[in-house]
Amino acid sequence: MKKRLLALALAMVSLGGMAIAADNAPVRVIIIPPVRLTPGYLGDGAGAIFASFVYDWLFRINGQTGKVEPSLVDSYTTSPDATVWTMKLRQGIKFHNGDPFNADDVVYTVNRWLDKKLGLVPNGVFGPLVKSVEKVDTYTVRFTLTQTDVDFNLKFLDYNTPMLDSRYDNDQYGETKPVGTGAFMVQSLVPKDRVEFTANKNYWIKGAPYVDKVELLFIPDTNTEIKMMQAGQADLVTDISVDQYRQLNSSSNTVGMYIKLGHHVAISMRTDMPPFNDNRVRQAMKLVVDRQKMLDTVTYGMGALGNDSPIGPFNPWYDDLGGIRQRDIPKAKELLAEAGYNDKNPLSVTLYCSSNEPPELDTALVFQDMAKDAGIQIEINSSPRDIYYAKHWLKETLTATLWGHREDVTQLLRLAYMTGAPWNEGHYANPALDNNIRLATSTTDVAKRKEYFHNIQQILYDDGPAVIAFFQPYYGGTSKRVKDFYLTRNWINDYRFMKIVQ
Repeated sequence: MKKRLLALALAMVSLGGMAIAADNAPVRVIIIPPVRLTPGYLGDGAGAIFASFVYDWLFRINGQTGKVEPSLVDSYTTSPDATVWTMKLRQGIKFHNGDPFNADDVVYTVNRWLDKKLGLVPNGVFGPLVKSVEKVDTYTVRFTLTQTDVDFNLKFLDYNTPMLDSRYDNDQYGETKPVGTGAFMVQSLVPKDRVEFTANKNYWIKGAPYVDKVELLFIPDTNTEIKMMQAGQADLVTDISVDQYRQLNSSSNTVGMYIKLGHHVAISMRTDMPPFNDNRVRQAMKLVVDRQKMLDTVTYGMGALGNDSPIGPFNPWYDDLGGIRQRDIPKAKELLAEAGYNDKNPLSVTLYCSSNEPPELDTALVFQDMAKDAGIQIEINSSPRDIYYAKHWLKETLTATLWGHREDVTQLLRLAYMTGAPWNEGHYANPALDNNIRLATSTTDVAKRKEYFHNIQQILYDDGPAVIAFFQPYYGGTSKRVKDFYLTRNWINDYRFMKIVQ
């Protein structure tokens, strides 16, 4: 009788319902393998998700409300011209190794960004902007800027800008034994495979986190991720396609979710070499796109149309410039002919993209098909995301890359479109654009800022290096075992409040 009861219990656990497993089993989160794990070198959404567990930021987007709020900062003030920002830090916060968090750590972290020799991503934004960062007292720091920046606090929302321990060797151990002030601590880490987290019982938000253990599994194939979710082998997934969102939303044991934001695929053309050093060719590439059809095909119409600028309809500075660019094949052919391309000498290029970061490949395939009508021959070379970033990104003539939302869009502009920017896919150099990006954050006059943002969008529309046809939502999903998980606009998703349904 005892054996029969034991067998029945084991069967219930194995088939069982999530409520049985929910008591003790870790929450299993699945993502594509990150390129890097050390803040400052993070290059993708997967890295941002990893950082969301381990680290914390001076400011964060509250997942519940969607509002930008101080996080490690307790309060802050600015000078009338917004060139001096003074921040009071929360007291009593500790890193996972027991070190206290204070002003020294902020100064250390920011000075890392400012050191050009390290080649950290935040240098592209903070390097030209921060004149100095100094410790006022144990829990106060002062930033002196080179120019007015009324949105300076928003720049700390980038996933590469969490605070690091000034006493820890982050360069040596950042990839294997990372230490932060976040809601979860690394218990074990197997590169390219998984990370096991335990709850940070000393986290500064009372009661959070609400789960004791999390397993972060690195799964290279997104289709495998969805099958795992549907089979009850995982609890949470993000960075998925609209098709996969629909699958999760129609499944009996999973829930699909999405938020609207500025995510977009930029089809970027290198402007420093043929054929895209000729703006007539860049314009032709933009004119072949039926933007509404691409949006409908790739995202089932979920999202918004783009006008070849990363500033989309969800941004307060968005300007439609009189209307979305319409498809015009005759004009595209005319421009190509002027540039020396015709039926006997067609424009032929290879488009590189990731095969497992939706919707890059789908966007590339639709673009390839649309370009045929103008005689443009596009071959697609897709590879897993880690290979794409290592071998092709920033190097090839034509690429398609998914860009995440930036709360302060000038941060993205400084990273991707200013002359010499670290992530300038198009190798684009336009002094007029550079000047307007600087001016857009250097005045508190709303009317002037609107003018500068109009100029930015007009320059990119007329001359820019990218086709940006639409903005897509950010998709994810959970098992019905998990609640109170929140997607955020900047990929720093909010796992701090998730709970297990009992």
